[in-house]
Amino acid sequence: MSEKHPVVAVTGSSGAGTSYVRDAFVNIFRREGIRAGIVQGDSFHSLTREEFKKGVEEAASHGDNHLSHFGPKANDFKALQNCFKEYGETGMTRQRHYLHNKNHVEKHSQRLNLPLKVGEFTPWEDMSEDTELLLYEGLHGMVVDPAQDVDVTPYVDLGIGVVPSVNLEWIQKIHRDHEERGYNEKQVVDTILRRMPDYVNYITPQFSLTDMNFQRVPMVDTSNPFISRDIPSLDESKVVIRFQRPSKYNIDFPFLLDMIEHSFMSRRNTIVVPGNKMSLAMETILTPILEKLVGR
Repeated sequence: MSEKHPVVAVTGSSGAGTSYVRDAFVNIFRREGIRAGIVQGDSFHSLTREEFKKGVEEAASHGDNHLSHFGPKANDFKALQNCFKEYGETGMTRQRHYLHNKNHVEKHSQRLNLPLKVGEFTPWEDMSEDTELLLYEGLHGMVVDPAQDVDVTPYVDLGIGVVPSVNLEWIQKIHRDHEERGYNEKQVVDTILRRMPDYVNYITPQFSLTDMNFQRVPMVDTSNPFISRDIPSLDESKVVIRFQRPSKYNIDFPFLLDMIEHSFMSRRNTIVVPGNKMSLAMETILTPILEKLVGR
């Protein structure tokens, strides 16, 4: 952890909604005048899209059908750990971007004046020196991998998990990858099945290490996510917010219950809010914490 250069990690599975939480942070940064550097988790993948496809085929030929972006074989956990450590010590680090689609390619090709392709990375660049805080958003913000001697948690000042119920997570992933990334539904389902061992071993354990988790739970039937035609809306959901140690950030539950209509406490460290109050809850909870981190 760093007194001078705090690191905030928003971590969640693919389709969990981490980008929604990132946008809430961006709103707080803009309103409170906080200068933040933002790094995307997929920039720490170790394989381009083509390299990954070849890796999946090669692994399958040896009987391994579980190579995935959730695990260490397709990521550089050491580089992620060094990023957090370096920023905490110096307020500087390096970043790059993974190019998911043509819009990303056009944006960064023009900015860098380079011929780039979908599924590749931009070159590593130094982050702006004029930042007060680093925000990570991706799959592995609290990852631990003893086999590689990796544990990023000592370098994270605030860890936030985004953990929808698993069927809702899959529904969101199927719709996002189909509509935004051009994958058909069979490809997405195959990906979910291939990722399951790494999901259990590298994604799920992180949520016991976070300072707080936001878990969206749908109030409609999602029994079969693979035939769902739409994503349950926030109005059709509840959000369960669990704090590992409420005293660490002086969480004032009576204040939150007064501020957020129809909220209630389900356990001594857990508050439940209506889905359509998720942004309000995030900004109400996170603003004083970020002010404290930056104020240090």
